Amino acid sequence: MTVPSDAELLRELRAGPVPAAVARRGKLVELREQALAQVAQQNLLAPRACTRVVALERTPGADGWLCLDGERLQAPWLLPASGRLTALACAVATIGDALERAVAALFAARRAALAVALDGVGNELLHALSRRVQDRLWAQVRRQGLSMAGELRAGDPGLALEAQAAVLRLAGAQAIGVQLTGTMMMNPTKSTSIVQGVGEQLPPPAWSRCDHCRSRARCTLAGAAQG
Repeated sequence: MTVPSDAELLRELRAGPVPAAVARRGKLVELREQALAQVAQQNLLAPRACTRVVALERTPGADGWLCLDGERLQAPWLLPASGRLTALACAVATIGDALERAVAALFAARRAALAVALDGVGNELLHALSRRVQDRLWAQVRRQGLSMAGELRAGDPGLALEAQAAVLRLAGAQAIGVQLTGTMMMNPTKSTSIVQGVGEQLPPPAWSRCDHCRSRARCTLAGAAQG
């Protein structure tokens, strides 16, 4: 799929709110600006994404097992209270591995503060890319007269980490160079996978994937989203 360019993502971060945990300290704001400049100057960003809407092979049971294209995922949170679930939207996005190599080089050079700032900027960029990918998936689904609801990522309470391999296969992650390591981590590390329900007249979910996250209170991305 067409993804925003590195310049577009960098403009979005510069124009948007600074994460709350960073904004409270002037030195961190300065380091974030240095990190953004380094990303632009050294071409550390290579956004890529792949998406696929995959039809369910049969009506899911109450246990939440979903069968699609030869894969089985247990995602009971995606079962709607009303409407009809007919498919899953699967997506994988990555900003590449150049930024994480630059972070490692900064740590090796004993520039830990800038390394941490650059890693944080990488997380922000991946979050922005993920949001853009979801927006385009939503537009695609709406053009088909369907609705999309819920958001899960492998490792969330509603979708086991062991589902990651199936999600990557369903999305076609190999085409953008994203692979799974033996410890179920994605490579490049700054990558993410997304699973959302697709169907007819799906209601808004009564839950969020962040509800049970132990890091929610101190999440810098959540702080940015709240302004």
